[in-house]
Amino acid sequence: MSNTPLRMIVEYYDGFAEEDRLTTGSGQLEFERTKELLGRSLPPSGLIVDVGGGSGAYGFWLASLGYAVHLIDATPRLANEALRRNNASKHPLTAVTIGDARHLGVADVSADVVLLLGPLYHLTTRRDRVTALQEARRILRPGGVLAAAGISRYAATLDGLAFHPALDTRLVAMRQRSLPDGQYRNDSGDPRYFTTAYFHRPEDLADELAEAGFIDVRVFGIEGPGWLLTDFEARWADADGRAEILNVARLLEGERSVVGMSAHLMAVGTRPLQPGETVDVP
Repeated sequence: MSNTPLRMIVEYYDGFAEEDRLTTGSGQLEFERTKELLGRSLPPSGLIVDVGGGSGAYGFWLASLGYAVHLIDATPRLANEALRRNNASKHPLTAVTIGDARHLGVADVSADVVLLLGPLYHLTTRRDRVTALQEARRILRPGGVLAAAGISRYAATLDGLAFHPALDTRLVAMRQRSLPDGQYRNDSGDPRYFTTAYFHRPEDLADELAEAGFIDVRVFGIEGPGWLLTDFEARWADADGRAEILNVARLLEGERSVVGMSAHLMAVGTRPLQPGETVDVP
């Protein structure tokens, strides 16, 4: 993928259990809040193209709600895991394919929703990210919805402060280098510190969607500050504690001064109508 070779991404996810990430720790908060934000934004039915859908965490949930879901991922291991799960699912996906977010093998003007809940992390040039967004726009019907996620520019710095008090000098150097321009490089050799990536500021994510031709763009903080709690697991396991974490995330999700405190951002935009087009309500 441009400055991030596909081989590097495949190797990273071959060695990292991405299919389990949203079931433990603050990944659980990310999962619940992402579903909540999607639930507010999606049409009641239709075809969803889940680009970068991994093993299907969101795809199978959406299929259970009655959507037709075509999952596309660049990583063969995760796509194969999605296929394995699909064979046993009560609510199967309509298709699982291997593909590149910048070149989708999907027909023009055929999808009601496109999800990009991961590919933008790994496209390290603005040109490639906008290309992927334009490709999503190409396959969307008039009035179709795009939901695109980014990692916050400040996530590595906040993570280091909260969870790495030993001040690993390698991590400190990596996160400081990423702050000016969002270009994150893991040169430590430690896979715990992620891989080559781009980290967005909220305004950058909004600008990229606008450049790709989307309108009515909104950017939300997904987790709020709750992911930084060092006793997260204990609070999440308690019903009242979980409710408070989620409530604070909702209260702050659109506050411009603190949106970037979330580890992940979600931008939602609409594919505008062109002259002569009409909205085909699914």
